[in-house]
Amino acid sequence: MRYSLLDLAPIPEGADAAQSIRNSTALAQAAEGLGYHRYWLAEHHNMPGIASSATAVMIGHIAAHTKRMRVGSGGVMLPNHSPLVIAEQFGTLAAIHGPRIDLGLGRAPGTDMETARALRRNMAAQDTFPQDVLELMAYLGDPEPGQKLHAIPGEGSKVPVWILGSSLYGAQLAAHLGLPYAFASHFAPDMLGQAAEVYRRDFKPSEVLSAPHFMMAMNIFAADTPDHAVFLKTSMQQAFIRLRSGQPSKLPRPVERIEEVAPAGWIARVDHALSVSATGDALQVREQTARLIEAYQPDEVMISGQIHDPQARIRSFEIAAEVMQSLGAEPS
Repeated sequence: MRYSLLDLAPIPEGADAAQSIRNSTALAQAAEGLGYHRYWLAEHHNMPGIASSATAVMIGHIAAHTKRMRVGSGGVMLPNHSPLVIAEQFGTLAAIHGPRIDLGLGRAPGTDMETARALRRNMAAQDTFPQDVLELMAYLGDPEPGQKLHAIPGEGSKVPVWILGSSLYGAQLAAHLGLPYAFASHFAPDMLGQAAEVYRRDFKPSEVLSAPHFMMAMNIFAADTPDHAVFLKTSMQQAFIRLRSGQPSKLPRPVERIEEVAPAGWIARVDHALSVSATGDALQVREQTARLIEAYQPDEVMISGQIHDPQARIRSFEIAAEVMQSLGAEPS
């Protein structure tokens, strides 16, 4: 089992995108030293609190400031893009940084319809995601005789492709294509068990993968004391509530009591969305993480955790790495 890190390059209240990118660079360098296997960045648009909208650009920046760790997308929202353009972008990244680039693909637009139109993609009534994935993989593979369209760079790079999802759809597609699968249980926990079961049951070996590889995403909010970890988590709770209520913002400062800034109903909703999480000191995080690993038996754990203070965020991921190693995960 490996452990990896998902970063949305959060823009904290009181900071700007430039500071956010510096924070992510420092986190990535720390993560490499802590044995994290992958460092993934996620595509989101029109979000005041997220600086990873130009995902390929951020991946290149992080890869340039690290040496060994895999760097990639978790994920690129393929409906927003031409498969050829993504093949060229990630082929270029692979040409620069070698075989440590990952390409995780999501089916959702990852934004509102107005923003989707601004991205210059026609939102077709039919679902073309499976065809787009196959087209993209063909561009990254070896050329076929008579092929007229080529991704340069990209062709022959065979950048590893992952399917990301939060429902059974992605699990079925990843299994059918014989690709690794990552489930977004860090914010959509409801179908985690079913998706893992369907993916493993229906997996068909392929040229790229002989056996299923299932990644479970989770949040970890860790600190040296339990109370401080609960305090740090309130930033992400507030951010979720603001997003789900149509008021997205920069990552809020933490508060002593979430009950004093949010209604009970909203707190219950967001706590359900974040239920695949571990919060507390090292011992508590170990106990909670061990239960999740025992329940779902992931081949890899993708750890997220949006924390306002960049030093506290690094410390949280440091504790998370120690916990994962204590549970038998292998550092890279």
